Amino acid sequence: MRIVYIAAAAGLCLSLVQGAQAQTATSFRGFRAEVQAGGDRFQSQGDHKDKFGFGGAIGFDGVIGDRIVIGPEFGYWRARGENITPGVNGGVVANKSFEEYSAGIRAGYLVTPKTLVYAYGGYADNEQRKAYSGILPDGSDGFYNHYHTTGYQVGGGAEFSLTDMFYVGAGYRYSNYGNHTARQRLFASAGIRFK
Repeated sequence: MRIVYIAAAAGLCLSLVQGAQAQTATSFRGFRAEVQAGGDRFQSQGDHKDKFGFGGAIGFDGVIGDRIVIGPEFGYWRARGENITPGVNGGVVANKSFEEYSAGIRAGYLVTPKTLVYAYGGYADNEQRKAYSGILPDGSDGFYNHYHTTGYQVGGGAEFSLTDMFYVGAGYRYSNYGNHTARQRLFASAGIRFK
């Protein structure tokens, strides 16, 4: 249900921004799509693993006044972080993270017409697996659970326009999935704008 609220808020934001846009001399407007890659840290059970991750985002940027850029963003990220810790009565607990989907709003400030710094906040959904190998206190064998967990995501970054169509950037995201697991990532991005 949260994704419906985020999508509704993103749609409202999009319509408000489209109505209020000024013709500022910047390329940070309109629909965009980008690829992302960088370092990923999945945290669970008091442990973490650092891995390489990749993904992308699509969004819309609207300009309000001369300097404010705001709009919705939808993202995808994939990194196979897995933490293995000792279990009860011996055995091990393995917590693994797969795909993450996100939806949110980003708002930024144009430092120059070609340079944007921004903050981001939204919702994240992560596919996870938790397995225990060993004997449980009740004498039964271990377990294997595969599920999705949801939470919030915050972050920020900066982007630089190479041309009216192409841009590059760097960003940070923190995702808290609400089940004592979290993710941090630093990424570089390259994208294209559709006028």
